[in-house]
Amino acid sequence: MKRASRLNAILDLLADGGEVTVDDLVARFGASPATTRRDLDTLAEQRLLTRTHGGAVAQTVAYELPIRYKSHLRTEQKESIAQAAAALVAPGMVVGLSGGTTTTAIAAALAARDDLAAGAGITVVTNAVNIAAQLATRPEIKVVVTGGVIHSRSYELVGPFVEQLLRGVRLDIAFIGVNGMDALSGASTHDEREAAVNRMMAERARRAVVVTDSSKLGVAAFAAVGGVDLFPTVLTDAGADAEAIAALRAAGHEVLIAD
Repeated sequence: MKRASRLNAILDLLADGGEVTVDDLVARFGASPATTRRDLDTLAEQRLLTRTHGGAVAQTVAYELPIRYKSHLRTEQKESIAQAAAALVAPGMVVGLSGGTTTTAIAAALAARDDLAAGAGITVVTNAVNIAAQLATRPEIKVVVTGGVIHSRSYELVGPFVEQLLRGVRLDIAFIGVNGMDALSGASTHDEREAAVNRMMAERARRAVVVTDSSKLGVAAFAAVGGVDLFPTVLTDAGADAEAIAALRAAGHEVLIAD
């Protein structure tokens, strides 16, 4: 296995289990103990994990893996969500996209819509510079990028400049990525600045949809974004736990399941 693939695989294991050991990694990947320790040291230098005696543990919840390291995680689920979200968009709509890997997948699904190229097109308002760059070459999609200070971890623009622009626009639909979606505490993120932007983007939309893979259902992250009054609709994948779906529906959310 090449080193880049091995590093990504280590991050996958940390995302699933929270900790790894050198012995387990040697057995799994076949690299020498010395090479495995160097791999862990490299990821620790990038602040993607914390080294321990004999292995490593995931960073604290306050630190989220950068989008470039997360984009390969749960790709099948995010792709199904993206296709279902894109199907909710009609030509001529103004669409809000927050930052995140799921909303990045939605941007790709919108860019692939042939009917948008032949029709009135759409307008996308986003605070994610990677999404803006992804759509910039699509003439059928008008891209509006908020101002703000770029968050190096997630490529999202945050701060008062973002809010200033959002106050002046109206959205037909907004797709908001989150770090947690719980029936009691609602949608939440790890960062309060991202939460503030997500909340305002949702408030400016006629319909605000939380888009999240099933691993985040029942999870409450640090910063609250909003509950059922702000997010009447939740779109997730077919792997969602039945109890989590039932709890969201009991709280008043419409829950859409992507095939």
